Amino acid sequence: MVHNVTSAGRLLDVLPLFHNDFRVQLLVTSTGSSAFQAGVGELFAELELPVLPWAQALSTPVDLAISASFGGELPRIQGKLSVLSHGVGYTKKLARPGAGSREPGAGSREPGAGSREPTFGLSPEWLLVDGKPFVDGLVLSHPEQVARLRRVCPEAVEAAVVAGDPCFDRMLAAHTHRDRFRRALGVRRGQRLVVLNSTWNPEGLFGSGDRDILPGLLPRLAAELPADDYRLAAVLHPNIWYGHGPGQVRAWLDDACRAGLTLIDPVRGWRQAVLAADAVVGDFGAVSFYAAALDVPVLMAADGRGRLDPETPLASFVRHAPRLDSHGPLREQVQHLLAGEHGRPDAASGVTSVPRASARLLRRHFYRLMSLPEPAAPALLEPLPLPAYDPPRRTAPLRVRTQVDGVDVRIERSAVSPYGAPGDTHVAVHEDTRDPAALPVADLITRDGAPDDPRLGGWRGWSADVVRGYPQCGMAVFVTGPHTCAVRTREGALFRLSADTVTDADTGADLDPAAYASSLYAWLSSGGRVPPAGVRLRVHAAGGVHPVYVEPVTPRPHSATGER
Repeated sequence: MVHNVTSAGRLLDVLPLFHNDFRVQLLVTSTGSSAFQAGVGELFAELELPVLPWAQALSTPVDLAISASFGGELPRIQGKLSVLSHGVGYTKKLARPGAGSREPGAGSREPGAGSREPTFGLSPEWLLVDGKPFVDGLVLSHPEQVARLRRVCPEAVEAAVVAGDPCFDRMLAAHTHRDRFRRALGVRRGQRLVVLNSTWNPEGLFGSGDRDILPGLLPRLAAELPADDYRLAAVLHPNIWYGHGPGQVRAWLDDACRAGLTLIDPVRGWRQAVLAADAVVGDFGAVSFYAAALDVPVLMAADGRGRLDPETPLASFVRHAPRLDSHGPLREQVQHLLAGEHGRPDAASGVTSVPRASARLLRRHFYRLMSLPEPAAPALLEPLPLPAYDPPRRTAPLRVRTQVDGVDVRIERSAVSPYGAPGDTHVAVHEDTRDPAALPVADLITRDGAPDDPRLGGWRGWSADVVRGYPQCGMAVFVTGPHTCAVRTREGALFRLSADTVTDADTGADLDPAAYASSLYAWLSSGGRVPPAGVRLRVHAAGGVHPVYVEPVTPRPHSATGER
């Protein structure tokens, strides 16, 4: 029984526990009780299971009904009912919705209101009807939750079963695939992946009104964190994603995405992003707690203003986690976090008391409620899938600071656009920039694609067009692959640049080929000359030294583009 896409994520976790059992017919339904219905239909279509309208589901006798929320008319279900948490246990203060309300607590914006509200899913207001529990199984992940339940709603303790956390168990099982997830996100060796995370709440990192924290942070992070040293990604709660619409979220964060931010699928990709992260800048939502439990350092940007039950492990973590000073230098704070200068509050012990055991315990619980013997095969969860390859697509202008010493070039690129920057700084602009005024003043103009793209006349034709069309441009750069690019200088010299991938692998570093071109530009501007046999530059960036070969290319004397 799906309340919304958020709760569906936990139900998808446990679906494999019923695979290969011909005695069990799976059905799906939506309670229709959430204001956030977007995405539910698409999810059902992917499952390809029979979908029951909610009215039919209420009138259909079933052996087991599973929900990951208390939304909807659950007491009317005709069959055994088991309810899972769709977060990291039951942590938030939330009033039971009254008549006419479709989403619990959706309209509450008063900062202190949460302190007077019961704990969602773990209080009489949520668990009892006429003084009796209506759930047959209340799945909890930790005895700490049972203790809280016993204090506030002893009538429901008999329904409680400690069966772990399948979401966290899937993450634990996938921990060895961290490097694969990083490569899928386009994180280069030597880069640090910083994941920004926001729960669904007016006091969350994404926020609203005067709590609009995340949109204000993004341009500053892009400006302060060097593009080659850091990769940025954002995990937004499904209610943000589907409540406003993915297209609206992308529209709001368009500048950030053009500067290299990646938006993570909030259902199928967020766990992989957390596993891949070097640091999380987040709030009081479950994702921050899961990250900390996986030993990822977390910087707390929004603490929830009393939205949490103060007795929960999550609330304790939020109280003790290091705080982000949104008015202070961001780069310095991230560096301190990565260096381990803050103590890390314990989180792993508060997520689940039975790590890696949820599949076994949950299946036992479900089959007991169905009065069926368990299958003989082991109970197993689905491994986390490998995300699609999603490297950053940077089209925002980059300010490039350089320092040349012989063949050693130090470089730092930031996603800002100070046109006409002085000194050892130049501006690199992607040809697909939204701001056409950036191109006539760019020192480097870049593009990426197939080097023989006939629409462009190949990289040679394109680069000739660029230097002819933009007299200010000192170099046209065509990125031809993950480790290569081809360039044309204003004087007409052509070069191919390629990384020494063997040496780079040994140093544990990697770099965007457009950075190679900026390094060559700085080296040539300082008086360097490429000999006929080529030259080997040493580019210092992203925590390493990157050997780059610069090879002269002989121009074609009479090309179709007029190149000479």
